[in-house]
Amino acid sequence: MADATTIICLPRTKTAIWPTSTNAVPLAAKPTRKFPAPPTATSSKSTSAPIAAAITANAFAASAPVPASLPSSRRRLPTSSSPGGLQQLLPLFQPLYELVVDHNRREKHWHCDETRWLVFVPYQAKTNFTWYLWVFAAKESIVFVLDPTRAHDVPENHFGNDAEGVANVDRYSGYKAMAQAKAGRILLAFCWAHVRRDFLAVLTAWPELTAWAWSWVEEIGLLYQRNDQRLTTTEAPTAHAEAERLLREHVEHMRQRCDTELALPDLRLPQRKALASLYEHWPGLTLFVDQPHLPLDNNEAERRLRGPVVARKNFYGSAALWSGSLAAMLFSLFQTIHIWGMDVAKWLTSYLSACANARGKPPPDPQRFLPWNMTPQERERLSQTKAPPPGPEQPPAE
Repeated sequence: MADATTIICLPRTKTAIWPTSTNAVPLAAKPTRKFPAPPTATSSKSTSAPIAAAITANAFAASAPVPASLPSSRRRLPTSSSPGGLQQLLPLFQPLYELVVDHNRREKHWHCDETRWLVFVPYQAKTNFTWYLWVFAAKESIVFVLDPTRAHDVPENHFGNDAEGVANVDRYSGYKAMAQAKAGRILLAFCWAHVRRDFLAVLTAWPELTAWAWSWVEEIGLLYQRNDQRLTTTEAPTAHAEAERLLREHVEHMRQRCDTELALPDLRLPQRKALASLYEHWPGLTLFVDQPHLPLDNNEAERRLRGPVVARKNFYGSAALWSGSLAAMLFSLFQTIHIWGMDVAKWLTSYLSACANARGKPPPDPQRFLPWNMTPQERERLSQTKAPPPGPEQPPAE
């Protein structure tokens, strides 16, 4: 289980026996010399920086269980819940996580979503082990928050009182109940992919409504197509103006069709339900018209949750509160590092080495390890290794 505390005992000292003649004192009395071992990422006999980097990167970036994350030569080392393993990494990453959260709050556009995350410990009045892992994905940072509830105060508390901008979300009522949304400081851009699913659900459940539902699916497809044309013609003013006109024309056509069909007295219940949701969320669904940088859907948040969902399937969740917190921190840090084009293992080794040099504590200046505080040269040094371009094909051997 990836949250288990893995104890990797590395020798802190090496004992060297001075060479002596065969007539010298017994072996037990021979003088010894002790050499200090290299510094470790944590303060006890636990993981060294490279081993800790391998475990955490594979477990929380590649979603692999801890035993599979260990180098093959160390897979027989025991796992335990005693102090000294992954739990000791928690205070090392806490300062970085808090800095990323603060940076995320100050951005202006987020993709938000949530998924189940199991935490197998009793907690207050909860009758089950289901917690929720929330994601707030922005341009420069990704933040995951683990919380026992799916209530609106989770995103409300994450954004804080000063956040302003646009959040791409699904139609979950928790986002609508945020104080920032009610005050108009955070606008909610709803997801057209979810609207499309409404009509697909009608299509599959009501065969007699197939033609009607499919016509709406095609309307949404044309909406995506015309928005793509607008985005790809920004360098050609004439073509861009025409694409802008066609997009706005189609948006107005869809609005009028929705109003007209909702007024029909013989509208079937599944039709009315799909159209009523479309009508209710129309202002948020059309924010992208006047703000072209906004996508039509919330697929970015769903992609960000894909890794944690795979991890949940591989190691089921967390067996302790501290390990759940560590998972949220590492998902946040690793995905943030990744969107900057940096190699997680290289960055992690660099940071844990700095912790080792600080005697198992966070370095005094953790902010310098965040991508937006690095120079381009520093980011390049820790960047992902690019595969060389393929060479010319060799003729087959005769």
